[in-house]
Amino acid sequence: MANAQPTYDDILRLFQETNRQFQETDRQFKETDRRFQETDRKFQETDRKFKETDRKFKETDRQLKELGKQIGGLGAKFGSFTEGLALPSMEAILRDRFGMEVISPSVRVSKDGQHLEIDVLAYANGSTNAAYVVEVKSHPRQESITQLKALLERFRDFFPEHGDKALYGILAAVDLSEALRVQALREGLYVARIHDEVFELDVPEDFQPQVF
Repeated sequence: MANAQPTYDDILRLFQETNRQFQETDRQFKETDRRFQETDRKFQETDRKFKETDRKFKETDRQLKELGKQIGGLGAKFGSFTEGLALPSMEAILRDRFGMEVISPSVRVSKDGQHLEIDVLAYANGSTNAAYVVEVKSHPRQESITQLKALLERFRDFFPEHGDKALYGILAAVDLSEALRVQALREGLYVARIHDEVFELDVPEDFQPQVF
């Protein structure tokens, strides 16, 4: 039986089906392209968010560093404030109790490449002939006593003009533990503690200071 020849309608249907398939393929390509563009947009958005997060981390790190500097500066300012608070009442103690004639805060001296810094230095000539070195601390620790004694031991090397004077040390503190107070007294150092914003000597009546 001979093969039947395709009719016009058959050819038309074939073209229509082929065209439909091309249109469907084109639609799928467009959908795929749209999804690629959407994926690219999401990648770009994710990249933007990563960059924003990185910027915030860097800003936070900068702020933390700045805060660290401010805290350090605050500590230094508090130390200066404490020393300033101590000076008027320490002056009264040094003049009235010990008869000091000259009282100098924040004494800094350099000699032969060596340096010495004293919070308060007081001295008197004549019959009194004595000098006092005051170390002011907000919250003294064990090394505060060691530091004060080191200042006293080095004092005459930097101040030979006071070489014949009796030399004493005073540890002035805002917050001082009883154990540290007892140790300072045992080592022959005067102790002054703050009370109602005024420093007062805190030593027993039979206290015998060490002459350095």
